[in-house]
Amino acid sequence: MTSSEHDVLAERLERFPADRYPVQHATAQFHLGSSLLQAGDAGAALRALATARDGFAVAGMRLEHAKATVMLGVGLRLRGRLDEAADAFTTAAAAFAGLDQPAEQAAAAYNLGLVHQDRGEAPEARAAWEEARTRFLESGHVAQAAAAARDHGGSLLTAGLEARALPLLQQALGLAEQAGDEPGAGAAANTLGLAHLAAGDPATAVTVLRRGLGAFPRSVRPADHAMVKANLALAYDEVGDVARARMAARQALAVTGAAGPVRTQAREVLARHPGPDAGDLLVVLDEEDHDRWTALVREEVLCWADLPVARRGAFLRGFLDGVLARPGRAHDLAGSLLQVVLEVPPRPFGLMVAALVEGVAGRPQQEVDRLRAVLGSAMARFAMPQWQRLAAALNAAAEEAGAPAGWR
Repeated sequence: MTSSEHDVLAERLERFPADRYPVQHATAQFHLGSSLLQAGDAGAALRALATARDGFAVAGMRLEHAKATVMLGVGLRLRGRLDEAADAFTTAAAAFAGLDQPAEQAAAAYNLGLVHQDRGEAPEARAAWEEARTRFLESGHVAQAAAAARDHGGSLLTAGLEARALPLLQQALGLAEQAGDEPGAGAAANTLGLAHLAAGDPATAVTVLRRGLGAFPRSVRPADHAMVKANLALAYDEVGDVARARMAARQALAVTGAAGPVRTQAREVLARHPGPDAGDLLVVLDEEDHDRWTALVREEVLCWADLPVARRGAFLRGFLDGVLARPGRAHDLAGSLLQVVLEVPPRPFGLMVAALVEGVAGRPQQEVDRLRAVLGSAMARFAMPQWQRLAAALNAAAEEAGAPAGWR
């Protein structure tokens, strides 16, 4: 909550003292408590929400009282007061049922499921989420139904009941897509992919996890992106696709915000397949249609840009070795690389241009001439502003590195 929002709510409380304007005061306390919860200040939120709940009770406002009770339960759960939170959600659910408010009843049931999960009461949590899913669907709240189905299915998966989890998780994915909830769809696809892995179907897991990855762009949701990448590495490993498994694992590790368990899983995949890894991208590109190359190269280039200089140079040099070794595809490979370099932000652009210059230099003259010819031909395919930007950047990097210029 911003200071201006706090000032507005504080002014509203002063304007509506409880002894003269009990309903308005309770309403202001409710909004203040909700804002404090969103700001992460659960302690202060509890005081405001308890005041709101009690004020609505005195005024006989049953619906508002129940809503305040739910929000109070959320705050109590955040503070670890799980028994009180469970009582709050149970009380609110019963009140909403009496008021014929199925969506609100479903929300209370969903939150009650979270409390049961926190207390290690998996069967009770699943029962609460099943009720929430049913009532959300009845009231047309599709995204919320998807969340309930996802948590229910995830709980079943954790318990080793993947056969029961699969249809729920499939429904969760479908509902999230129907609602246009991409983060929800990504979360559902990630859990569904793990369920397919547990059920012994890694090929389907790969397909589903790739869907989940599309919902979590690296630049927007890096931690989620890394999580799905690590799971995708595991799925590729189980289908025997070592190059893709290693690439996905490295890309997960390259994300700064990757969680500890994600890093551990990715490192375990790499440990099972030691050895030089600079050629993995080329192995994958050899198997893929040309229209997929740029996307695959982009993922690797973003990973390379975050590596130390020596490691980045090794990957780029390995890619250029592959260009030389594939004369029939050399121009397309070079074009895909340069297209990605042009697309990335300024910092990785500069790093990759410098690595490209160094990756060409220091080779036998015949290789240098061939690479410069291939790269120059690929550059000529771009529009003039892009060509000029690349040429200027390559020449500047060459001058700084003491390498021959004349890139054009």
